[in-house]
Amino acid sequence: MLLRTPRRSVLGAAGTLALGALALAGCGSDSLSTGSGSASPSASGSSAAASAVSADAALTAMLPQSVRDSGVLRVGTNAEYAPNEFLRGTEVVGMDVDVMDAVAAKLGVRAQYENASFDSLITGVSANRYDVAISSFTINDERKQQVNMVQYFNAGTQWVVRAGNPEGLDPENACGQQVSVQTGTTQEQDDLPARQQACRDAGRPEIQVLTFDSQEDATAALVQGRVQAMLADSPIAAYAVQQTGDQLELAGEIYDAAPYGVVVPKDQPQTAEAVSQALAAVAEEGAYEAALANWGAQDGAVTDFPVNP
Repeated sequence: MLLRTPRRSVLGAAGTLALGALALAGCGSDSLSTGSGSASPSASGSSAAASAVSADAALTAMLPQSVRDSGVLRVGTNAEYAPNEFLRGTEVVGMDVDVMDAVAAKLGVRAQYENASFDSLITGVSANRYDVAISSFTINDERKQQVNMVQYFNAGTQWVVRAGNPEGLDPENACGQQVSVQTGTTQEQDDLPARQQACRDAGRPEIQVLTFDSQEDATAALVQGRVQAMLADSPIAAYAVQQTGDQLELAGEIYDAAPYGVVVPKDQPQTAEAVSQALAAVAEEGAYEAALANWGAQDGAVTDFPVNP
């Protein structure tokens, strides 16, 4: 689950106002380029979680010579998936950003975030457009054949309904209900189709799926009563509830949990190991937990940071 196959823009007009009101609650920011690499690099450690992290010279020595010479770690991201990575004006912020800022600080370099489409990021890492990428990538076998992936978070899928669940929707018995979802996610491509088939097999009306290019539009459809429920990655679902005040609530338990991974070029196992060791170090120092806490994502914390688990 949570393969995060190509998704689309997330900052839809219907959700932007709610995001703007909530953005002040988050910590950390970095400069963002549009993928050309022309933006000025942002100082790693600009987020609160990274501010107390000190560099480890042994880990710095494990990085490619080009990164050591420039002092810049080029990080590809698709800043359209609040609260994991999204734009606040021209700055990229989010849980993944705070985690990567702490990692970059431990590596003794500065993180420069470059915005690109989600489905271009792995190719960009392989083609040396980015040194690494972080964008809520679920670790799976297909991706591990192309790149190295360093585990740093655990996420699942969760249902969201309107506050009070006025339709009495049961996530395990949603036949005939209308459900919103973002296009290209595993919730849309795998989870809901399987549930629809189960409804058909039982001779019941199938779930009616409304897909949206923007996660914010999918959330807005639920707020507006156009659907009875929404499905999303668990941190995205929790943030949607938060950003809409008292209008939504989570339904059921998180399920099908799977790890997210930092993407590193396949031919750079030493860089992947450096990122792994940096994550372990900032976790021991408390910066990792602080990065997650900035976004209320502590429940997804992991205790090990293996390469290609």
